[in-house]
Amino acid sequence: MRAIQVTQFGGPEVLVPAELDPPVAGPDQLLVEVTAAGVNFADTHRTDGSYRGGVKLPFVPGVEIVGRTDGGRRILSPIFETGGGYAEYAVAPINSAVDVPDEVSDGQALALLIQGLTAWHVLKNSARLSPGETVLVNAAAGGVGSLAVQLAKHFGAGRVIATASTDAKRELALELGADVAVDNNPHGYTERVLKATDGVDVVLDSTGGATMLAGLQCLNGFGRLVNYGNAGREGRPSVDPSALAQRNLSVAGFWLVPAMELPGGYAEPLIELLALTAAKKLSPLVGAEYPLEEARRSHEDLLARRTTGKLILKP
Repeated sequence: MRAIQVTQFGGPEVLVPAELDPPVAGPDQLLVEVTAAGVNFADTHRTDGSYRGGVKLPFVPGVEIVGRTDGGRRILSPIFETGGGYAEYAVAPINSAVDVPDEVSDGQALALLIQGLTAWHVLKNSARLSPGETVLVNAAAGGVGSLAVQLAKHFGAGRVIATASTDAKRELALELGADVAVDNNPHGYTERVLKATDGVDVVLDSTGGATMLAGLQCLNGFGRLVNYGNAGREGRPSVDPSALAQRNLSVAGFWLVPAMELPGGYAEPLIELLALTAAKKLSPLVGAEYPLEEARRSHEDLLARRTTGKLILKP
């Protein structure tokens, strides 16, 4: 089968097309003919060797797939343990396969699997959003951010403030339901946000570094900041608990993998997200589509911030 194999850690250049034997499904697995695989920032960390938990060489990247089983089911599944999504065939755990409604495209389904579940959990469980609260979403035109803007409104947020790097991305955030959109440059960030609102109750941040620290300054008393990534690739900032206590602020970290293992943490919210999408109450943002052999270009575009929405590879 055609696949992308990584034999050494590095940048996008290590994503090399290869001919490999198809995987063999074990007793608790399904063999899936992949119709689309998702591309994520976490894939770039796996490829360069910086991913939390580590990855052993050689490997086929890709941890989220949509495809058909031998029995004809159209399923969506994460494949964190085995990987191998950047290929014509992959194996998926039986207990994680969720059926995809016909009204939901491959790209939409993949946008919901990691990005959608992340947006759902950071709002529901990490931030514990209450109706009427103001939410600040960093990187609001990205995969998680674009869904977080919509879900925050769906869950009852009073106002949603979006940040993004370009005029086009800020306009997109407004189209998705944000009330205000501002430049996400860390210089002057706090002033721009506070000019748009009197303060926020929740900050959702995937950038880290200076942007995360600027977001902290925008919080009202008892405000919560949830960090779920380090897309800015800066050093991780330290936070002084005594400084947080001055305004009773909270900082939480989120990682999807352990959240999915908790009761009610995976299938139930994912089915809810798929149903909202099928009913056109949620619009997952699908970005560029690349042939499998152009996996390198997909990572290059992602790292260069040239993308909007969910990127997918098509075998």
